[in-house]
Amino acid sequence: MEVARRNCCRLVSSNIQFSRFFSSCPFHPPPLKTPRRVVVTGLGMVTPLGCGVETTWKRLIEGECGIRAITVEDLKMNGFDRETQLHTFDQLTSKVAAIVPCGTNSHEFNEELLLNTKDHRSIARFIGYALCAADEALRDANWLPTNQDEKEQTGVSIGAGTGSISDILDASRMICEKQLRRLSPFFIPRILINMASGHVSMKYGFQGPNHAAVTACATGAHSIGDATRMIQFGDVDVMVAGGTEASIDALSIAGFCRSRALTTKYNASPEEASRPFDCGRDGFVIGEGSGVLVLEELEHAKKRGAKLYAEVRGYGMSGDAYHITQPHGDGRGAILAMTRALKQSGLDPNQVDYINAHATSTPLGDAVEAKAIQSLFSSRAVSGSLAFSSTKGAIGHLLGAAGAVEAIFSILAIHHGIAPLTLNLTKPDPVFNGNFMPLTASKRMAIKAALSNSFGFGGTNSSLLFASIS
Repeated sequence: MEVARRNCCRLVSSNIQFSRFFSSCPFHPPPLKTPRRVVVTGLGMVTPLGCGVETTWKRLIEGECGIRAITVEDLKMNGFDRETQLHTFDQLTSKVAAIVPCGTNSHEFNEELLLNTKDHRSIARFIGYALCAADEALRDANWLPTNQDEKEQTGVSIGAGTGSISDILDASRMICEKQLRRLSPFFIPRILINMASGHVSMKYGFQGPNHAAVTACATGAHSIGDATRMIQFGDVDVMVAGGTEASIDALSIAGFCRSRALTTKYNASPEEASRPFDCGRDGFVIGEGSGVLVLEELEHAKKRGAKLYAEVRGYGMSGDAYHITQPHGDGRGAILAMTRALKQSGLDPNQVDYINAHATSTPLGDAVEAKAIQSLFSSRAVSGSLAFSSTKGAIGHLLGAAGAVEAIFSILAIHHGIAPLTLNLTKPDPVFNGNFMPLTASKRMAIKAALSNSFGFGGTNSSLLFASIS
């Protein structure tokens, strides 16, 4: 016993000396690196206006709308009896949605292509949208690397807001019917939000960061901002970044109906239902789709002769710390996010030419954001020099994909010199006056810097600032 005690004392004593030795050798500070510049070299979209950047952009600036009335079939309740399906449909107070057109035409989402892949049973719809948008973005960027070094220097950052709620609904039906053994072995991989990034990574062999943000309606913007920082600080040279969502199903629609977030006044006129900043707005239109960007370190992009759409100049984040679904009335969260994006960009508010507002067509949210824009951009906003709009009038609210799709719209506004309109704005909210007014028609103008706002439940806010390449 005494021998054991002595050995223990010796061990403790030696450990103390060992610890003192290392504590006397402090770590050197981590190496400081100048953040690298990040540019956008590829774009891809799946939206209610169609599949593909060209189709979506053309229809958007021409004032077309991708919102329609929903049907019983849109609720994705195939496993339920017809009576239950009809009863569920009747119970929904909102019967409009912004749905991705499906089919075999070039501008439609072709589901058959996914069914022909070996992994199709593990690919839920939101993952399929991300794969489609990522493929377009990578081809647009001409970035389909084949050597190992390039694959290791390419990462993926694609998030979603809700994942595959329709799979959860179907699984709950099996429990109620005591048929749990029929549950797909791919149930978990289908509902996990990070599987969108996972599938894109596996398809192309990308071995850089594999990341998925989940921040409600700010998800797409956060995914792009996070990916930008990964490149800025040297983790990789290229990131495939964006957001995706497929929430047109009975449970998702019912949940948003119960929270009183969706429009209910325009079931008979769906194309008029999403009306950001308008006095007649009464809630958002639920939508689906995906937006994906290829982000790249500037010198890496120039060296390979890549097309340069814009530079990611600023990324601002904030939290309202106020309410689970409502923004603070003074717009403090929005102002903080925009201010931080401007600070990081090195640009002055007077240098921003266009803002793609988050404005979802809710009575409170739109007014709060408008006041925040007016407060931060003051004289420029009041003079009419600042163009701003919400594109949700045309595509509804794409939830986790919204920030990415609207970031692409902001980039295209710079690239083409066109600021898109706000659809269905016929009677502007009283917060607007004089020259401080959202665009009601697409406007040709020089746009050197554009800001894209995305705000989500839980008080999460994000602003991305893009600028032309100088």
